[in-house]
Amino acid sequence: MAEEKVKKTKENESKSSKDTAKNYHVAKRPDGKWQVKFAGGEKAIKLFDTQAEAIAYAKKLAVNQDGSISIHKKDGKMRKQKY
Repeated sequence: MAEEKVKKTKENESKSSKDTAKNYHVAKRPDGKWQVKFAGGEKAIKLFDTQAEAIAYAKKLAVNQDGSISIHKKDGKMRKQKY
């Protein structure tokens, strides 16, 4: 029974880390720049002047990594998820 719990925990950890690593977020920063970063990540991967530029870059990353992107509005609320 303990082995089953360990196995399930490891499966959940690997599943959630895969999902997180493949999801990119496009969001506006307080300084006015648009950023692309990993879900749950602290540092931006790249900064842009416009949301459209950030979305285009995130799409390229998502396609190459078989992932998805989540787009935030200017106020931080979710605009579109799993784009």
